[in-house]
Amino acid sequence: MTTYTLRTKRRRSALRTAAFMAPWIIGFCVFFAYPLISAVSISFTSYDGFTTPEFSGLKNWSFVFQDYPLFWPALRNTLWLVVVMVSCRVVFGLGIGLLITRIKTGTGVFRTLFYLPYLAPPVAATLAFVFLLNPGTGPANSLLDAVGLPTPGWFTDAAWSKPALTALAMWGVGDLMVIFMAALLNVPKEQYEAAELDGATSLQRFRHITLPNISPIIMFAVVTGIIQTMQYYTQPFVAGKVASGVMGGSGQQFEPGYPDKSTLTLPQLVYNLGFQRFDYGSASVVALVLFVLAMAFTALLMRRRSGLIQAGE
Repeated sequence: MTTYTLRTKRRRSALRTAAFMAPWIIGFCVFFAYPLISAVSISFTSYDGFTTPEFSGLKNWSFVFQDYPLFWPALRNTLWLVVVMVSCRVVFGLGIGLLITRIKTGTGVFRTLFYLPYLAPPVAATLAFVFLLNPGTGPANSLLDAVGLPTPGWFTDAAWSKPALTALAMWGVGDLMVIFMAALLNVPKEQYEAAELDGATSLQRFRHITLPNISPIIMFAVVTGIIQTMQYYTQPFVAGKVASGVMGGSGQQFEPGYPDKSTLTLPQLVYNLGFQRFDYGSASVVALVLFVLAMAFTALLMRRRSGLIQAGE
């Protein structure tokens, strides 16, 4: 076979591979690379969406990090939600998945009941939670008061607003439950039987058999949970707006974050700066901070997982 023939085959193979990869490459360039490059360039300009962008250097970055009073509270709230909410959702989803896989009868009923809340629209679910946790008229505080327990202010109290949002997120944990159930049912039963014959307790079987087998699914749930929480906008915005009494109307102005900036998140700042104040440069800065945080969390988790795998080997 001649050199020319080999080159022709390799070229055809490369073109065929490129043709199969073309949809992904086009989607990556259009929906990821181009928006990312545009956000970086706009962050160094003064741009209101109507006039021609003008280069402003680090003015937008200085404004966001030094002069914008909502940035640091929003950053702290977002990091709190990432750490606490994602952890609670993963642990609760795994616990529900374990519980349902152990049930002998009625598995389909319980699985449906736990999954249904996940299908509720975010706005409707948030409205329901705000009214259920209303400090004055909600049934949650009525039950707590009836048994002599303290009655928190929930969405009207800065100390309880984020725990209330976490409870809302845990209520809609059906997506993680289904994923963990599928992973748990795929764990080889022979390993459990061998461990039981060796006298391993339930906790030991969970630690040394269940967790190693489902660790990739746990990592998937954590990473996707972090990405979703970095985009957490609807629930805290609706909860703060309803709890504040501002239900809408053309003459009403609402500053996100009620009460006392406790429900303010970085995605709300992107909307507030970009689409309410028409400051696209500063909005791009906040968006880039979100991107960097998401990438940093993901890289850290992947690195720790790789280290754990190597240690296990």
